[in-house]
Amino acid sequence: MSAASDRPLVPEWLASPEDVNALVDEVWPASAQRDEHGELQLAGVAVSDLREQFGTPLYVLDEDAVRARAREVREAFTAATARHGVQARVYYAGKAFLSAEVVRWVSAEGLAVDVATGGELAVALAGGADPARIGVHGNNKSTRELERAVEVGVGSIVIDSPIELERLAAIVERTPRADGAPQSVLVRVNSGVHAETHDFLATAHEDQKFGFALEDAPAIVARIRELPGLSFVGLHCHIGSQIFGTRGFEESAARVVELHAQLLAGGEIPVLNLGGGFGIAYTSVDTPTPIAQLADGIVDAVARECEVRGIPLPNLAFEPGRAIVGRAGVTLYEVGTVKPVRVSDALERLYVSVDGGMSDNARPALYGAQYSARIASRTSDAAPALARVVGRHCESGDIVVDAEYLPADVTPGDLLAVPATGAYCFSLASNYNYVPRPPVVAVSGGRARVIVRGETVDDLLARDAGWSPASASNATVWEDSE
Repeated sequence: MSAASDRPLVPEWLASPEDVNALVDEVWPASAQRDEHGELQLAGVAVSDLREQFGTPLYVLDEDAVRARAREVREAFTAATARHGVQARVYYAGKAFLSAEVVRWVSAEGLAVDVATGGELAVALAGGADPARIGVHGNNKSTRELERAVEVGVGSIVIDSPIELERLAAIVERTPRADGAPQSVLVRVNSGVHAETHDFLATAHEDQKFGFALEDAPAIVARIRELPGLSFVGLHCHIGSQIFGTRGFEESAARVVELHAQLLAGGEIPVLNLGGGFGIAYTSVDTPTPIAQLADGIVDAVARECEVRGIPLPNLAFEPGRAIVGRAGVTLYEVGTVKPVRVSDALERLYVSVDGGMSDNARPALYGAQYSARIASRTSDAAPALARVVGRHCESGDIVVDAEYLPADVTPGDLLAVPATGAYCFSLASNYNYVPRPPVVAVSGGRARVIVRGETVDDLLARDAGWSPASASNATVWEDSE
């Protein structure tokens, strides 16, 4: 089907490419390039070598890209705050992607680590993160999770509800921190600014599970200040994810700084944490704000709000995750079937099925997220064809890339690469249809190594209480025959 005839099926933003083999710079890691044979290389490693060594589906993470981006973000916010005479702390938001190796990378580049569960805290500690540079989030932290956080001496805990506050107060009363210091806490507030993003990604409007309304926060802060085992160090506000521009951050800052100013009557407040949510490019039309411009805009806005109120600018904290790791990731799939599907008498869409799907990338099903794709094992002179890349799962909504132009000669056995999958793909992975989760491989300097082992069917069966050793041979035969 020609590119001209498929327009009723094509999203307004998607244009037929002049070169269906071209890699859009803003979407792919900087190390992505095609060799003289047209094969995609990532950090000097050919994708065919990755398939041969590790199989598909496969998460590939460019270590140097993660490290470089971590440095860039830290330096941007450090410079922006230094102009106003205060300091910045940049946390890596571990929920985007977390492994012990990634914790080591971001820690080495000067980032603190933000975790939201006991499991994430365990990984952060296993990766060598300094407990004093760990922040703990979560809207329903269990008693055991809070006990562990206090036990290891985390730098801060973000209070999300009155019940949680009393739970933590009881813990520090019966088991004080080993260093004898009170536990530093922040209070998460909802500024009421609705980020221009998917409703499920917007986290600062009132009708949702996180934090306190601005008018309710003073009572919570007053209660914290009554408790000898806790130290109120600041407010926390996060307005959403995958946000472009600074307008939402600026409006949110105005409201939160007003509350910050009111609370100063009860004592010093050294920190204001403005969260993260900085967007990246997933498609050719996405235009994320350069990080230095973003840092300057947000910090300058907070400084103006403080100046208007005649109060000192506090130290600022930020929590990027996707902005650090998103673009560094590429997922490799093998094409299994290609099927033209008649949509109407005059329209046809090419369905390209791959060996992964919503079990390794749930974002399209959850949020309608858009992605790009390219044939990675070769280049093609064929005309571009409108394609929908779909997974192997028993759901019609199992879509990996909703709309993309691929070469019309795409065929079974081709390697297909989906860029910008470093964030919230591994983190949200599942075993739907009993599909094992893929490994994560780091590439750097022409070499590849596993940083998270992939699962096997035997791994899945090992958790099944009805499984017996006598059935293991049958499971192995089935797996080998696939």
